[in-house]
Amino acid sequence: MYHLLRPLTYPTKTLSQRLSLYFLNKNIRQLHGSLIMESEKIRIADRHKGSDKNVWVEFGRLAVEHKAVNLGQGFPDHFPPQYVRDALSDVSNSDSELLYQYTRSYGHPRLVNVLSVLYSRLIQRDIHPMDEILITVGAYGALYCAVQGLINPGDEVIIIEPYFDCYEPMVRAAGGIPVFIPLEPTKSGAVVSSADWKLDPEELTRKFSDKTKAIFLNTPNNPLGKVYRYEELELIANLCKKHDVVVFADEVYEWLIYNPNEHIRIATLPDMWQRTITIGSAGKSFSVTGWKTGWAIGPSRLIYALQKLHQNCIYTCPTPIQEAVAIAFEKEMPQLEKPECYFNQLPLELIEKRDRMVRFLREAGMIPTIPEGGYFMLADYSKLKVDIDYKPDEPRDLQFVRWLTKNKKLAVIPPSAFYSQQHKHLAEDMIRLCFIKARRALATKFYKKKKRAIRLVDDVN
Repeated sequence: MYHLLRPLTYPTKTLSQRLSLYFLNKNIRQLHGSLIMESEKIRIADRHKGSDKNVWVEFGRLAVEHKAVNLGQGFPDHFPPQYVRDALSDVSNSDSELLYQYTRSYGHPRLVNVLSVLYSRLIQRDIHPMDEILITVGAYGALYCAVQGLINPGDEVIIIEPYFDCYEPMVRAAGGIPVFIPLEPTKSGAVVSSADWKLDPEELTRKFSDKTKAIFLNTPNNPLGKVYRYEELELIANLCKKHDVVVFADEVYEWLIYNPNEHIRIATLPDMWQRTITIGSAGKSFSVTGWKTGWAIGPSRLIYALQKLHQNCIYTCPTPIQEAVAIAFEKEMPQLEKPECYFNQLPLELIEKRDRMVRFLREAGMIPTIPEGGYFMLADYSKLKVDIDYKPDEPRDLQFVRWLTKNKKLAVIPPSAFYSQQHKHLAEDMIRLCFIKARRALATKFYKKKKRAIRLVDDVN
């Protein structure tokens, strides 16, 4: 039987295909190991049970198997700015011997210093580079340190749905209790914006209690693209102050805001700095997700908890990458308000791709939710007539995405993965697409024979 578990080695063309194949082979090796050694004692820790299922593994594998255009995985397929590439190249050939060794555990001095200058300006207060900033292995690392560093067993943590899928398992692994509340569309029709998805103020108020320790706030939201307005943030802030709750402000898409929308940092609201951990990402800022460099910014009494977790888990992040990210920020800092700033250029490039995808989806018979920020889009496919015998024991979107990948060679993500078990039904008629892709990738599966003819499914009305 073991010959069935040999790693797959067939050739792949794209980075996303190679990554998907890597994770598939990793799972095969794990399965092979489980067949060799079955033990009641030696197995995954109880606190991680239930977190083994991963939507990226299954649907990444499907994309590879069926040679589908992958609009599911959320990373660019274009080069970052040349000066960013040059920065890492120059650092890797530096004459400074220190750049080849460990750097400061809580963050490379050059990087925390430039982040201090930048975020002091953005958050409108002086931020101490050594005490109020932590550099982590991606925003993932910052989220992990925040949850593990501050959440005790029995603490309740509010998670707004849809949510990035690591929030829930991180809370459960810390012994916390997730409390879910969904954003829901307040209008229907052919034109729906992420601004139309809102929290019910009364329901949100009921979710807070003396047991509430923290709330995740993701703005712009992945996968929805919602950019929270001041009055929405004010409602959350007032409840946090009333119940003494900390905010995990996941703001990794902070630069990907489409006009006329504005990114408001909840840490800038009255009396919110002292109870907010703001999380950012170099990968999202400079289109270098593979560099896995993120940060957490907040008051020293909160950052201290993250630092202690970090020093005993990761200890430090790669020195050359931190140096290169610092150089990149130093270049952008003087031109933040100018059109040539990369943080201003990228949204202008993406809004054209966003609007292009909106047209594709509408012509295919779907109803997209137009995002105000980020590079993901949800679309309602329920009006499509497709030949699928839906099974009642699994969300429909999972079954539709499998069909779409196998039959139409288009790989997307089922958004029920971003909902709790009790709310998965809210996403069953939707798919999530990523539009930070090269134009040829966005066009390949939408154009067929006739330049304006969309054929995602053969039997659309």
